[in-house]
Amino acid sequence: MSIRVETDKDTGVALVTLDRPGRHNAIDLAMAKELGRVWRGFRYDDSVRAAVVTGAGTRAFCTGIDRGAEVPQPSSPYSVDDPLIAIGPKANDLWIPVIAAVEGMACGGAFYLLGESEFVVASREATFFDPHTTYGMVSAYESVYLAQRMPPGEVARLALMGTAERMSARRAYETGLVSELTEPGGAVAAALRAAAVVAAYPADAVQGTVRAVWSATETARTQALAHAPHLIALGNLPPERQAELFTSGRGRGEYRLR
Repeated sequence: MSIRVETDKDTGVALVTLDRPGRHNAIDLAMAKELGRVWRGFRYDDSVRAAVVTGAGTRAFCTGIDRGAEVPQPSSPYSVDDPLIAIGPKANDLWIPVIAAVEGMACGGAFYLLGESEFVVASREATFFDPHTTYGMVSAYESVYLAQRMPPGEVARLALMGTAERMSARRAYETGLVSELTEPGGAVAAALRAAAVVAAYPADAVQGTVRAVWSATETARTQALAHAPHLIALGNLPPERQAELFTSGRGRGEYRLR
């Protein structure tokens, strides 16, 4: 499978790894379903009291949906099927704490996972960007998740600059997206250490706290996400026009690191 799960029974921490390094850990449809099964499975496993999610290798945490994935869409302009909408722990009603460990790139659909993690640990060499607008797509779900963590102006810049600019790990730390910076290659170890601390505390109190923190922004997030399908339907270029922008090489050149 393209998802690896390793559980340390002594600490009660599970390490969930997106395991497609040859594709920068991009998520295909099978992988999206497997992630949902993993999170739902933890709901019934009391030995798992915290989790860390990361990507295999050091080049990328995740680069969102695999461009090779074919996602059938309903004909109605009022409906959009988003294959990544249920890849996060909260979307699967899981309330154990989840910490994200980022090495390399995190972009596009990666923000579904970062947005549903309690906090993010990142290597100093990690970078963050959102390519949607470059390729004629609306950054809707991604921007909503980011807006729960970062000042609106920073979210707008990240979303609107597309592939022309990447946010450095340092800037992500300064704006609140990242809570801890590590040396290159150290993000997973740091996240596991934090997860082990939390997993050692009484589970009911920990999960109640996770739920309370999430509740603080849940109403606004839910209302904002409800608009996302309509904004995508209205603003996205037709698939063939998007394909032209991808094949033209647009956005693959130099970028500014901020």
